[in-house]
Amino acid sequence: MILARVRADVAVIDDLLRDIAERPVDLDDPNWMAQIRQAPPPVEEAGVAAEASAALEALLEAYETGGAPARAEVRDIFRAHPSFRWAAHLPVAWDSVGEFRRRLVHVSAMDQGADPRDELMTIWSLCHRARECGIDVEPVLREVANLSSDADLYGFGSMQMLIMRGLEIHDLD
Repeated sequence: MILARVRADVAVIDDLLRDIAERPVDLDDPNWMAQIRQAPPPVEEAGVAAEASAALEALLEAYETGGAPARAEVRDIFRAHPSFRWAAHLPVAWDSVGEFRRRLVHVSAMDQGADPRDELMTIWSLCHRARECGIDVEPVLREVANLSSDADLYGFGSMQMLIMRGLEIHDLD
């Protein structure tokens, strides 16, 4: 796989998503949350759902199977294209250890996203769900942490550290 081609695809998708991602939300409107929930997913609204899904899968595959240089390039692609990072997701429903791992890999590849606190909440939520499914989270966390960056981008700890914080148990209900 050539990441340069995937990077070019992600750049186009990011451009097509930018207006949606940057659309203002009127928090004074009492129905703002309902409107967001009723709206189609941004990738569907932009008409790039299939392309975004294919690009995301290619990035995650490169991240999982490539070496350190490939993982660094994937992190850079996510960092350089915030609208894609915000809108491209794996399917919501999951219940297996493989699907749990894939979602942690996605979080790892986004390398703290725009705010590591959001990523930490995502990690805790994924681990909570995995535990409810009877999945032993520790070996998966350790495996994905080994793929993750050790750079502390925001003074909140590295992605390796954030992934391992999935061992913490929080009441998220």
